[in-house]
Amino acid sequence: MNSRRTSLRRGSVLVIVIWAVAIAAAIVGGLQVLSFRQAVLGNDALARVQARWAARAGVEVMIAIMEYHTQNPDPEDALAMILDLQDHSSGTVETGAYDIRHFLDGQEFAGPLDEHSKANINLLSTSEMLNIRGMMPDVVGAILDWRDANEEASMLGVEKTFYQNRGLSYEPRNADFRSIAELELVAGVWPEYARAEDWNLNGRLDSNEDDGDQTWPEDKPDGVLEPGWSGILTAASRSSALAPSGEPRLNLATASTQEVGERTGLTETQANALIAYAKTPNARLEQLLSVPLTTLSQGSTGSGAAGSAGGKSGGGSTSAGGRTGRSSGGRSSTGGAGAQGGAGNLDSAAIGRVLNECSVSEFKRPGPGKININTVSGTVLREVFDLNPKLVDTLLSRRDAKPTGLTSLAAVLDIPGMTTQVLAPLAKHLGVQSFVFTITSRGRSFISGGESEVMVTVDRSMLPAQILSYREP
Repeated sequence: MNSRRTSLRRGSVLVIVIWAVAIAAAIVGGLQVLSFRQAVLGNDALARVQARWAARAGVEVMIAIMEYHTQNPDPEDALAMILDLQDHSSGTVETGAYDIRHFLDGQEFAGPLDEHSKANINLLSTSEMLNIRGMMPDVVGAILDWRDANEEASMLGVEKTFYQNRGLSYEPRNADFRSIAELELVAGVWPEYARAEDWNLNGRLDSNEDDGDQTWPEDKPDGVLEPGWSGILTAASRSSALAPSGEPRLNLATASTQEVGERTGLTETQANALIAYAKTPNARLEQLLSVPLTTLSQGSTGSGAAGSAGGKSGGGSTSAGGRTGRSSGGRSSTGGAGAQGGAGNLDSAAIGRVLNECSVSEFKRPGPGKININTVSGTVLREVFDLNPKLVDTLLSRRDAKPTGLTSLAAVLDIPGMTTQVLAPLAKHLGVQSFVFTITSRGRSFISGGESEVMVTVDRSMLPAQILSYREP
C-alpha cells in the first residue's frame, strides 16, 4: 500500500517537473526571441545613428571647405572652391561613409548643388518666366502678385481675396519667395510642374523616383532625374558684399580716385570718369560691357563731377575686347568733361576688374543672388533666357575647357558668337561667384548598410557660414 502511494507521488512530481521544464523552456524561448528582436532593433537604431552622423560629417567637411575659400579666395581661379568640394564629396569615418551628389541638366555630379547655377525666381521678369516650359500667363501673373508688395491684382494675377474665397489658410507673402516649395502655394502651380520626379526636392535620384509606376511619383525608369521647375529655378541664392578678391565691394559713390585705382588698376583719369558715371542716375556697371567708358561718363558732364580740364579734346579709341566706340574726342569739351574725354575705353581685363570689385551703391542686406556663369545649367540659358542653343553649347564647352573658369563677365565676350548685344541684357542676371549651396549628404553605416540623408542649405558669404535650412527627408 505504501509503495503504491510512493509511486503515485513520484509520478506526480515527474509531471510537475515536465510542466515546469516546458514552461521554463517557453519563457526562455520567448526571452530569446524578444532579445533577438531587441538586438536587431538596437543594431538598426545604431546603424541609423551611425549613418546620420556620417552624413553630418560630410556636411561639416563641405562647410569647412567653403569657409576656407571664403577666408582664402583666389580671384584668378573661379573654380577653385567648386573643384575642392567635388574632390571631397565622399569619404569615410570610423563607423560609416558619406556621399554627396546632385543632379543638374540630366547629369549626376559630385559635390553640393550650387544654387547660383539656377535662376532666382525673385528676379525673373514676365517674359523670362513665360519662356519656361509649362508656365502659363495666369500662373506668371499669380507669381508676380505673390511676390510684389501691393495688394492689387495684375491683369491675369490673383491677390489675397482669391485665396480667402477658396478657404485657404494662407495668403500671398507680398515679398520674395523663400523656397521653391513655396511656389506650390501659388494659384495654378501644381507639384507635377514644380518638382516633377524629384518629389522630396533633394536633388538626387531616389529609388522611388526611378521605378516607373510602381510607387509615387510617376516617373520614367531611365536613370535620369527630371526635376521640373525646381531644376532651373531657385529662391535660395543670395547676393553678398564680398568681391572675388575677398574684400567688400568698393562703393563708387563714396570711393576716392586712389581707392579705385588701387582696386582696379585704372589710371587716375579713368577712375575719375568711372566715379563720375557711378554717380549718375540709374548707373549700372554692366553697361561697360557694351558702352565705352568715355561715352558713359559724358552723362555726368553737366554736374561737374569729373575734372576741370575744359577745352581739351581726346582721341578716339578701340577696346581690347574688340569693341569700338566714340569717345568724347573730336569734340570741344565743356564744363569739366576734359578728364573724362581723355579717359579712353577700358579693355576686357579692366572691365572685368571693375565688375568684380566695385558697386554703384552701398550694400545693405542680402537680396536674390545672381547666376554663376561658371556653374549655370545649359537649360537655364536656353529655356529661361531664350539663348541660341548653339551659342549655349559653345559657351559651356569653352567654359568647361578653362581650368580656372571664367573669372569675370568680360571674359564671356571672348567666346565665339557672343556679342555685347546678347550679353548686355543678361549681365544683370550673371556673375562669377557662388555663395549658397545645398548639400545633400547620404550617410551609410558599416554595420548593416543602413542609410540616412541630410539636406542642408548653406550661405558661405559670412563667417562662420550660416545654415539657411536643415532637413532630414
